[in-house]
Amino acid sequence: MTVQRQELYINLIEQLFKCPNGQEPEVLDAHLDLLDAGLVQTMVQIGTVMAHEDNQDGAKFLFHVARELAKQLGLYPDTSTSPAIQPEG
Repeated sequence: MTVQRQELYINLIEQLFKCPNGQEPEVLDAHLDLLDAGLVQTMVQIGTVMAHEDNQDGAKFLFHVARELAKQLGLYPDTSTSPAIQPEG
């Protein structure tokens, strides 16, 4: 990941924090070229820093967006659609 791309990820994350509640999908859709594993990783890293700095709301927001994005990109197992394991018997 280049420094320039990292800066683009950070700018996108800042836009997500500044946008009105509920408009996050539109912000992400406007930056489809940045929606990848690197963005998810950057969100988790920044969220971790926020959690350590007692910004729990910001951290939860970033972790939520990162998880949803990872699911859409196929990077995170979506357990809600997995078949339940049936007990033998």
